[in-house]
Amino acid sequence: MKKITTLFALLFIVFGSYAQEVRLNTYGGYVFKDRVDSYFSNSSFFDGTIQDGFRWGAGLEYHIPQKGAIELQYLRQDTNAPTIYQDGGFLNGELQSTNFDLAINWIMLNGTRYFPINETVEPFAGAGIGLGIFGVDNPDNGNSNSSTKFSWQIRGGSNFWLAENVALRIQASLFSATQAIGGGLYFGTGGVGGGLSTYSSMYQFGFDGGLVFRIPQK
Repeated sequence: MKKITTLFALLFIVFGSYAQEVRLNTYGGYVFKDRVDSYFSNSSFFDGTIQDGFRWGAGLEYHIPQKGAIELQYLRQDTNAPTIYQDGGFLNGELQSTNFDLAINWIMLNGTRYFPINETVEPFAGAGIGLGIFGVDNPDNGNSNSSTKFSWQIRGGSNFWLAENVALRIQASLFSATQAIGGGLYFGTGGVGGGLSTYSSMYQFGFDGGLVFRIPQK
């Protein structure tokens, strides 16, 4: 968390001098379930579901005249991933089932274009790239592991300005982490910590709401 805070502070300093406007975006919303699986032989596979749940976070956004906005965003979701898996090479075909504890952290650099309709309604669309950081714990044996993967997102929505410096933000987003599940997190022999070595991409669709605060510039 200290590294994330430091990164936010550095971006604030670097882009602050170029920004016409600086905003603090807050996020809270619902993420839908996503199935992840990989079948790479008759006796070795995993099949699981990342459960739906609440996601929260914040972002610092810098508006550059005539060029849109750049945002450094952090989001967090704590959920579970019930998974069945089989690894014939190590367990002689034994089928196992574990409800993994899963923590998902997104650190994204987003580009956004706004299309103001009037002083109140401000639609937007954007995309971003960054990192998905995944931590997995196996409650059955106490093993744990983590993995960091390249990630991307697309999003769209609108700000609704309630006052000069405060707005309500509503958006839909799609996140993906390429090759996030499988060998990178070792959903396999004994749970987390060894076994399966192939990958499965994940896709998370969600709806977010939050407040936007304009930060006064000196």
